[in-house]
Amino acid sequence: MINITLPDGSIRQYEKGTTAMQVALSISEGLARNVLAAEVNGEVWDASRAIEADAHVKLLTWNDDKGKSTFWHSSAHLLAEALEALYPGVKFGIGPSIETGFYYDVDFGDREFSSDEFKQIEDKMLALAKQKEVFERKAVSKADALAYFTEKGDEYKLDLIKDLEDGKITFYSQGNFTDLCRGPHIPHTGVIKAIKLTNVAGAYWRGDESRKQLTRIYGVTFPKASELADYIKLIEEAKKRDHRKLGKELELFAFSEKVGAGLPLWLPKGAALRQKLQDFMQRAQLKAGYEPVVTPHIGHKQLYVTSGHYEKYGADAFQPIHTPVEGEEFFLKPMNCPHHCEIYKTKPRSYKELPVRFAEFGTVYRYEQSGELHGLTRVRGFTQDDAHLFCRPDQVKEEFKKVIDLVLYVFGALGFDNYTAQVSLRDPENRTKYIGSDENWALAEAAIVEAAAEKNLATVVEYGEAAFYGPKLDFMVKDALGRKWQLGTIQVDYNLPERFELEYTGSDNQKHRPVMIHRAPFGSLERFIAVLIEHCAGQFPLWLAPEQFIVLPVSEKYEEYAKNLLESLNNSDIRGLIDLRDEKVGRKIRDAEVKKIPYMLIVGEKEIESGTISVRKHGSVDIGSMDSQTFKELLIKEITV
Repeated sequence: MINITLPDGSIRQYEKGTTAMQVALSISEGLARNVLAAEVNGEVWDASRAIEADAHVKLLTWNDDKGKSTFWHSSAHLLAEALEALYPGVKFGIGPSIETGFYYDVDFGDREFSSDEFKQIEDKMLALAKQKEVFERKAVSKADALAYFTEKGDEYKLDLIKDLEDGKITFYSQGNFTDLCRGPHIPHTGVIKAIKLTNVAGAYWRGDESRKQLTRIYGVTFPKASELADYIKLIEEAKKRDHRKLGKELELFAFSEKVGAGLPLWLPKGAALRQKLQDFMQRAQLKAGYEPVVTPHIGHKQLYVTSGHYEKYGADAFQPIHTPVEGEEFFLKPMNCPHHCEIYKTKPRSYKELPVRFAEFGTVYRYEQSGELHGLTRVRGFTQDDAHLFCRPDQVKEEFKKVIDLVLYVFGALGFDNYTAQVSLRDPENRTKYIGSDENWALAEAAIVEAAAEKNLATVVEYGEAAFYGPKLDFMVKDALGRKWQLGTIQVDYNLPERFELEYTGSDNQKHRPVMIHRAPFGSLERFIAVLIEHCAGQFPLWLAPEQFIVLPVSEKYEEYAKNLLESLNNSDIRGLIDLRDEKVGRKIRDAEVKKIPYMLIVGEKEIESGTISVRKHGSVDIGSMDSQTFKELLIKEITV
């Protein structure tokens, strides 16, 4: 017999070789019908896989993220099965689950493929799903795996197999389809009830632009048709909120082919929005004891060799800048931290002056693949609200907690109240991706875990998500549509101080190494603004809106009164403009609504006679008449709140 420990701490005994599905059936048939996979000692398994020893088991359903991921991974296999049936001879790259749904990279050969063919593929997938095809796992030798896909003529699977270790290769089959896959999968295809293919795009094999471009087909599936209907409504709302669409309509930013892909141009209104965010952060930082610094947009190659960024990010950097001096190379900076290390070294430091906190709105550059660029969320040049704190080891936890407070202050001011703190640690299976000693990593990880616990943060732990130089706390924010975004980040780093030989003189008059904390509550201004636009659908908090009001004179003869009103309000540090177009006031109101201007001030004969203004709020809310002083007080109160 073996002992199975369930999430509630209860222990049940079963025969050796029992499956998670059998465990579920022993609890209730209703539970078993909903089980998609199981987490066995922290690893996700097929529900049909035999458990041979004592284990902690969590049964995964649609309500678990790992259950959804398994469901969508299996759906990718169902897509591939349908494609192979409809288009004989197609070849397959990879087909993973993603945050919402899945994709599969497909080589159609010389055949043109478009989204017009989605409907027949969806119908085929549903037909196959109804057959309740069982997902069967089979361990194969490397030789047999190579032989199978050589006979099939699929060079992409052969390319993947050559990097795999013999003895750890598995195939999964359902119906007439067999794929190279380590799993896990759902019990059978019958639980897939609703299917929607969502997009088609190009994707270079293994992300290498020198290799063949495959067709990437995206999709999403659900266990209930009603959930697909809800998802489609969500997608329609997301399209309305798309920051690329609203950024154009609100005249915030633009892109130019002549300037270059992934390099945003900030228009006057967008620049005003950025500046308000920077001013907001700057005030908070100064109050918290940060010192502003400014560093160049480029740095000598040796700077990034010393920091380790050249080794880790070299492939994602722009090509080096060669100077007239033979062999001399500079790079567009991919990170601000090496520059801040050099600022720290400009003078001797004493333990009495630590912590030192340097802050900079520093623009950095990374050569993202063209296929991965997406509006402001994935660009090649972006500005980080970067700061680096240099402190004594005994100060690390307290400083980390203060940074958490700053991040939460930022989120609160901008209406992000639904978030989870992700503790991002090293990949325990692959330490080669990281620099520094195990001892320093243990200290850094402990500081983050303890600080998060003491601030009562809701946390999840993710292995393999740490930065190459240290663990971090990433804030995963849900927007108004329930989508998850990674925004603020805080990182503890014992490694860069060693690489740059940073020192301070301790109370014992000996030299000691400081600890470095990296933090960026916004992350990058570009990405943060994109998320903010979609979160609030372009209706920014009043304090942040580029234009807080617009004056709408009913006709030309009221323009003088309107101009005097505008000047009076602008002099009170309230931002606004006037619409002097020769249009009817109804048209002006509609246009102001489209531009999402918070307040509309209508002036005509009645207002001039009474010395008032008629006030409308965005969203067709008629507030009524008031004098300009009352309106000022109304705005100032809302801004202060």
